[in-house]
Amino acid sequence: MSSDQDGVLRTSVATNGTNASTTKCTATVDERVEFAGIPLRNAVLTASGTFGYGTEFAPFLDLEKIGGFVAKSLTLEPRFGNPPPRIGETPSGMLNAISIENVGVRAFLEEKLPALPEGVVVIASAFGTAPEIYAELASQVSGHPRISGIEINASCPHVKSGGIEFGQDPKLLAELVATVRKATTGSLLVKLSPNVTRIADMAKVCEAEGADGISMINAVQAMEVDVETRRPILSNILGGLSGPAIRPIALRMVWQAAQAVKIPICGVGGISSAEDAVKFMLCGASAIQVGTANYLDPGVAGRIAEGLANYAARHGFARVADLTGALETG
Repeated sequence: MSSDQDGVLRTSVATNGTNASTTKCTATVDERVEFAGIPLRNAVLTASGTFGYGTEFAPFLDLEKIGGFVAKSLTLEPRFGNPPPRIGETPSGMLNAISIENVGVRAFLEEKLPALPEGVVVIASAFGTAPEIYAELASQVSGHPRISGIEINASCPHVKSGGIEFGQDPKLLAELVATVRKATTGSLLVKLSPNVTRIADMAKVCEAEGADGISMINAVQAMEVDVETRRPILSNILGGLSGPAIRPIALRMVWQAAQAVKIPICGVGGISSAEDAVKFMLCGASAIQVGTANYLDPGVAGRIAEGLANYAARHGFARVADLTGALETG
């Protein structure tokens, strides 16, 4: 494979015809996408909370080979999160109740961002317990030369105050998005909760209040029990279920939201392969985020980006962006 100087045009070797083992062709695929006003070298991001502050994954993955990453959710002050046990394995998934442990916005801006290579697209994630706190966070990171956008974490399923409360109540969500919108002129994303009755309604709220895009879905609220101890496996009792188990739920919600709004969608939930990523784009996502799979394979996001280009070439798409909404339902 070869690429141009910006690393966005990939010459992919792709099968053509029924005899895949002997008949091949090469096609140059434009991997670039634009999501919510943010130019990306490809459609693959990594999800907040699963990729740290980027430097942790640098030994395993060239950060400039993916579109970018959403940093760990930030609070105004450092936060320690829930006591252990706060993570556990479930069938085809992971349950966690970390509760937004992070270094705080000041340390993020002064220590974490400067440690990243130039050219890496970084989207900050903001978390708070009131709209005004989210707005203050947004104002502090807005305009920073290394920050390409802000994702509002309005849907954390394992924090007792804030988070899921905003994601489940359309009036609170509207107030939150409107308040943060006034605090920043940069690209504003909202990460939506799956723990709602009508996801399309929540997407419409974000669009109406000025969000530039939505990320969906966050983890599904869940719990697990250890029958030997007769106790929940998490100290918080409830946690967020992520991984392949939630992918069909996420696909359904991306599809429903894409029918309801015009702002772009970043698909999240159980993506662990290029095939998974393609599914989200076909259902209407303009970009995707890799989450839990990063824990199992820290280099997976780079291979998913390559796989998207290969799929596009194999199916005759000149641009990866043309996959968005290309699902055939008739």
